Amino acid sequence: MKTKMVLKHEFVEYIPNHLKDGTIYVSVTFGTVVHKCCCGCGNEVITPLSPTDWKLTFDGESISLYPSIGNWNFACKSHYWIENNRVEWAKKWSEDKINTGRRHDYLNKKKYYDKKNLFHNIETHNKLGNKHNFWSRLRKRWF
Repeated sequence: MKTKMVLKHEFVEYIPNHLKDGTIYVSVTFGTVVHKCCCGCGNEVITPLSPTDWKLTFDGESISLYPSIGNWNFACKSHYWIENNRVEWAKKWSEDKINTGRRHDYLNKKKYYDKKNLFHNIETHNKLGNKHNFWSRLRKRWF
């Protein structure tokens, strides 16, 4: 069982070149949170903030990230939650569960961005349609 760990957070504009152990850096400007892996392996963990990636909450004293941090591409394969600046270790995932999670993430992103593109395409079509209707009406009036 991993030991309980408390992180310190720093709000920064730019992520520093050298990360301190036990510090989580938050760049609101770039919508990114970065920290060294909590298992101690030294890898840098980058969590982008977006509607389809991680969400950050700040209560004035501590931060929390949702969903969990799963470092599946690292040799350590560490998995944990960051809640109120505390690291809560999660159960180790099997390769099947990791792949299922990746597929789920992919489908959520696809659904989200397909929906955004659909609305963009509808708006573009409506604008062009209204423009076309305007010119059609104008031509009828003058010719």
